[in-house]
Amino acid sequence: MNVLVTGGTGFIGTHLCRELAARGHDVTALSRSPDDTGVPEGVGTATGDVTAYDSIEGAFAGQDAVVNLVALSPLFKPKGGDETHFEVHLEGTRNVVEAAEAHGVEKLVQLSALGADPEGETAYVRAKGQAEDVVRDSDLAWTIFRPSVVFGEGGEFVSFTETLTTPYVTALPGGGKTRFQPLWVGDLVEMIGDALTGHDGETYEVGGPEVLTLADVAKAVYRAKGQSLTVLSVPMGLAKVGMTLADPLPFVPFGGDQYRSLRFDNTVAENDVTAFGRDPADLKRLTDYLG
Repeated sequence: MNVLVTGGTGFIGTHLCRELAARGHDVTALSRSPDDTGVPEGVGTATGDVTAYDSIEGAFAGQDAVVNLVALSPLFKPKGGDETHFEVHLEGTRNVVEAAEAHGVEKLVQLSALGADPEGETAYVRAKGQAEDVVRDSDLAWTIFRPSVVFGEGGEFVSFTETLTTPYVTALPGGGKTRFQPLWVGDLVEMIGDALTGHDGETYEVGGPEVLTLADVAKAVYRAKGQSLTVLSVPMGLAKVGMTLADPLPFVPFGGDQYRSLRFDNTVAENDVTAFGRDPADLKRLTDYLG
C-alpha cells in the first residue's frame, strides 16, 4: 500500500513511518522541510505545508491512504497565537481532505485529541473538533484517533513537565491535580497501522495503562534523575491571572489556553485500545519508560 504521512518527520510521524515501512508499505513523509537524515530507512520524502494547498496537492497522487499527523502542541502556546490552531488543524485538515479526494485516495486516518469538541473550552480542542467534522463530511473512508498525551523518544511531554517545574520544590496550578493517561508512541503507531486496513467510520479514544496527575508525572521525571520533588499548590484563580497576563509575551511558553487546558482531565472513559486486540494493562507505562 502507498501511504502518505503528513507531518511524517515529526515525533509521532517518524515512529509511524518506521512502523509502516516495517510492515511493507511504500511510505512517503510529507513535511515543510524534510530532513533525509531524520527519516527512517526506506521512507521517501515530500515537501509541503498543509496550510498551503498547492504545496501539498501533488504529493497525494498515487497514494492509497493518508495519515494526517500535522498538529501544534496543546502544551505550549503557538507563536502565531491561538488562531494558528485553526490555520493548522482545521484549514490544514481541509486541504488534506481536498487533496485526497482529488487524487482518489481511499483511506484517511486522522490524529485528533482527547476532548476534541467544535465548541470546546480551548482553541486547540475547538480546532481539533472542527477538523473532525471536515473528515466525517468527506467522501473518504476514515478513522479518527483521540489519544491522551503521547510519550516516547523525541516527544515533548516529559520536557514540558520539566519546563513547568523546578527540581526539589515546585509550584503547580491546583497542586498539579490535572490527570493524564500517557500513551507510549510505539503502542499508538501500531494501532494507526492497523487502522489503515479497517475500522472505517470509527472514532477511538485511546490512553495508556495508568492515570497520573501532573504532580505524579513531575515526581516521576525527577525521581528518574535521582531527585526528590515536593509539589506546592498555586490556586487556580491565581494561575489563571498569571498565565493570561503572560499571553502577549513571546518568551513565555504558556498562556490562557494552556491554563484552560489544565482545568480538565485528559483521560478516557473507556479505553478503545481493546478494539485493536490490546489489553490496556499490557501497554508501556510512562513510569517504566522513565526508569
